[in-house]
Amino acid sequence: MDPFVLGAVGLGVVFILLFLGMPIAFATGLVGFAGLLLLKGVGAAGDTVAFLSYRITANYALTVIPLFIIMGYFAFFAGLTRDLYDTARKWLGHLPGGLAIATVFGCAGFAACSGSSAAAAAVMGKATIPEMRKSGYDPKLAAGVVAASGTLASLIPPSNMIVIYGIITEQSIGTLLIAGFIPGIVSAIIYALMLYLKVRLNPKSGPVTASVPWRDRLIGLKGVWGMVVLMVIVLGGLYTGVFTPSEAGGVAAFGAFVMAVAMRRLTWANLKESLLETGKTTAMIFAVLIGVLVLLRFFTLSGFTEAIVNYALGLQVPPLLVLIGIIAVYAILGTFMTALGTMMITLPLVLPVIIGLGYNPIWFGIIVIKMVEIALITPPVGVNVYVVKGVAPDIPLEDIFKGTFPFLAMDFLTVALFIAVPQIIMWLPNMMMAN
Repeated sequence: MDPFVLGAVGLGVVFILLFLGMPIAFATGLVGFAGLLLLKGVGAAGDTVAFLSYRITANYALTVIPLFIIMGYFAFFAGLTRDLYDTARKWLGHLPGGLAIATVFGCAGFAACSGSSAAAAAVMGKATIPEMRKSGYDPKLAAGVVAASGTLASLIPPSNMIVIYGIITEQSIGTLLIAGFIPGIVSAIIYALMLYLKVRLNPKSGPVTASVPWRDRLIGLKGVWGMVVLMVIVLGGLYTGVFTPSEAGGVAAFGAFVMAVAMRRLTWANLKESLLETGKTTAMIFAVLIGVLVLLRFFTLSGFTEAIVNYALGLQVPPLLVLIGIIAVYAILGTFMTALGTMMITLPLVLPVIIGLGYNPIWFGIIVIKMVEIALITPPVGVNVYVVKGVAPDIPLEDIFKGTFPFLAMDFLTVALFIAVPQIIMWLPNMMMAN
C-alpha cells in the first residue's frame, strides 16, 4: 500500500475507534504502532514506542502538569474558590443576573488555581446551582452558566490544555500561559455582559437578590487574597522570568499547600485524595501523549503530514479563509470528540499550515484552546454538561445543553474578536519578550 494512503487510512481508523468509544491513548497508540509495523517492521516499531515513552516520562518540562493539578486540589481544600465566589456574590448579586455573573467570575478564579475545566464545573456546580435555584433562577440558566464558565479553566493559566499544546507544538509553555490570561478574562467579561443583558430583558430568568452593605462587601475582599497570591506567583514569576513553568508550578503548589494547612482545612483524607487524583490524571495525560506521539511518528514517516501541509499551502485562497476552514473543522470535531482528543490529533497536521500561512503559533494556540473549550459544551459529547448533570441530577440533560447555547454564541463571537484583534492575545507575550 502507498505510504500516504496508509496514513490516510490510519487517520480514518483512529476516528472510527474514537467514535466507538475507545480511549484516545489506545486508539492512537494502536493505530500508530500498526502503521509503523507495516512501514518499518517489528524492531523499528518497538524501538520507536520505547523511545517516545521514555521521552515523555523523562521530560522535565512535563513536571508542570502534576504540579498545576495538585495546586488546584490544595487550593480547593483550602476553600479559596468558595471564598472567591462568596466575595463575587456580595459585590454582584444585586445586579440583574448577579448570581450567574458571580458564578462566571468564581469559575474564572477557580481557573487561576486549577487547569481542569471538569473540576471547575463540578466544584462550582455544587456551590452555585443550589443557591441560584433557591433564588428563583431558571434551572437551564443556572446549569448552563456553570457548564460554560467551567471551560474558562482551559484558557486562564495555569491551564493543562495550554501546557499540552506547548508540548505538542514545541512552543514556549511560559509564553503560552501568559498569552492565555487576557483572553480568559475577556471571555469571562463577555459571558457576564451577555448574562446581564439576558436577565435584563427577561427578569424572571434570574431574579435580583438583596444588596449587601458596602461594609460587608469590603470585608469580603479578604476572600480573594489566596487566589491573588497564587496568580501573582504563577503569572508574575513567568512574566518576569524569575520562574520556569515547572518552577512556578512547584512554588504555587507549595504555597497552596501551606495555605490549606495554615487555615486548618487540609485533612489527611484530603491530602490522600489530592495525591491519588493527581497521579491518576497525570498518568492519563501521559498515556495520551505517548499514544499521540506514536501516531504522529507514523504520519510523518508515511509522508501523510507533509502531503496535507503542501495541499493546504497550495490552495489559491486568502489565508483567512483557510483559517476559518480550520476553525470550522474544530467546531465539527468537537461535536463527537473530546477536547483533548481533538487538539492532539489535529495540531500536528494543522500547525505547519498555520505557520506556512504566516500566523503566529502562540496566537493560534489560544484560538485552538478557545475552540476546544467550545467542544466541552457542544452536544452530544460536551463533557462539562455531563459533569453538571452529575451534580444537578434533577435538571434534564437537554435543558443543560439548551442553557449553554447562549454561551456557545458568545464563544464564537469571542473567537471572531480574537481573530480581528490579535493584540488581545499577543499584547502580554510581546511585552514579556520586549523585557
